[in-house]
Parts: sequence; structure tokens; C-alpha cells
Amino acid sequence: MNVTVRCFAMVRDLFGAGEFEVELPDGATLEVLRTKLAERAPDLLRLPLAHAVNQEYCRTDRRLVDGDEVAFIPPISGGGESVSQFEFVREPIDARALEHQVRTDHDGAVVTFAGVTRDHNEGETVRGLSYEAYEEMAHRVVGRIMEDARAQFDVGRIRVTHRLGDVPIGEASIVVVVASAHRGPAFEGCRFVMDRIKAEAPIFKREWLEGPDGESRWVGDLPQV
Repeated sequence: MNVTVRCFAMVRDLFGAGEFEVELPDGATLEVLRTKLAERAPDLLRLPLAHAVNQEYCRTDRRLVDGDEVAFIPPISGGGESVSQFEFVREPIDARALEHQVRTDHDGAVVTFAGVTRDHNEGETVRGLSYEAYEEMAHRVVGRIMEDARAQFDVGRIRVTHRLGDVPIGEASIVVVVASAHRGPAFEGCRFVMDRIKAEAPIFKREWLEGPDGESRWVGDLPQV
């Protein structure tokens, strides 16, 4: 079967076209299409995207049929308070920039949490951390977490940025920023998002220990599912 793919903004930049056709096996899902297109443009899996089939929003497990029109939709300009974004970076995180993205004139509170590399853990001297992730799955998991936060708390915009690669002592590995009209929901929403990410997101941490042999160890727990 054949489907038509519509691309906008940053997605259009990835593919260099606003519309093209893709051949898929019968019964393929939207996720199958997304994975197939990521072979051509791997950064597609790193973008915060919504999806629509025949101009109706849908999940990635939606089964496609011949002739469907599929749209990959990046954050929209009028997203307002409901917009949330998650990204991985390999450079220091600018928390102030995230706060600027989150705050609107409706908000009376902006709460920022930064998880910072410390120099010790479980009686050992730590000289640094490094992170890797199952990136595609992490984007989906954190996206659901942020949706749950907006459903449970009276919060507006949410931004989460996580480092990959090496994170030296004193630098942030993750920054979570949540805005709300009031401080209570902002604090609660920020803690909710951070705690859920620690428990569920497939992000893996390696500690580099002080010593002549440059010993390291992977640390963490199985996800809570």
C-alpha cells in the first residue's frame, strides 16, 4: 500500500520536501512508517512530534490503509500552556533558556529542578558520570509522563532536557522546568515529572570512580512498570 506523508517546519527541513509518498506493507502502523522514515532521517526520532492521519490526531499504533495522509506535526506556534518538550543534548544545559521558554504572563510560578553530578556515591569517590539512552523509547515515555503531569496538576508549559555522554562534576545531567499560575502545582508537577523519569525512562548511568585503574560501574534500578 501507499500513503502520503505531509511534513511541516523542522520535519520538512529534515526531508527537504513538504510531501511525498511511501510504500508500506499492508497493515503497517504509524510507528512502522516512522521507523522506516528514520532510516532516511534519524533525527526524526529525536523530535517532539504529534501525529495525524487524515487530519485527525492519533497514536503511533494506528494501523494505516492505502491512500492515508499522514502528517508529522512538530510543536505548534499557538501551543500556549499545554506545550511540553523533551530533548537529549550532549552539551551543558542552559536552565535559564528553558525557563524563558516556559514562562508566560499567565504564570506566577516557574519551578526548576537540576540533577547535578556529585563527587561521591555509596562510599566511593566519583569523578564523573556518563549517560546513554534508548532514545526513541525515552521520548515516548517522557512524553507520556508530561501528559500525565498536565492531567493531574494545574500546570502550563513543561520542558525537560537530559544530557547524554559525559557529565563532569558540578554540571547538570537533567533539568526539569514547570510553569503554573501558582507555586503549589508547579512544585508538585516538577517533582512528579522528575520522579517518574527516574523510575521509568530508559536512560542509563555510568559512574567513573576515582582510582588508578579508572574503574567504572553502571548504576540504577529496573524500571517500574
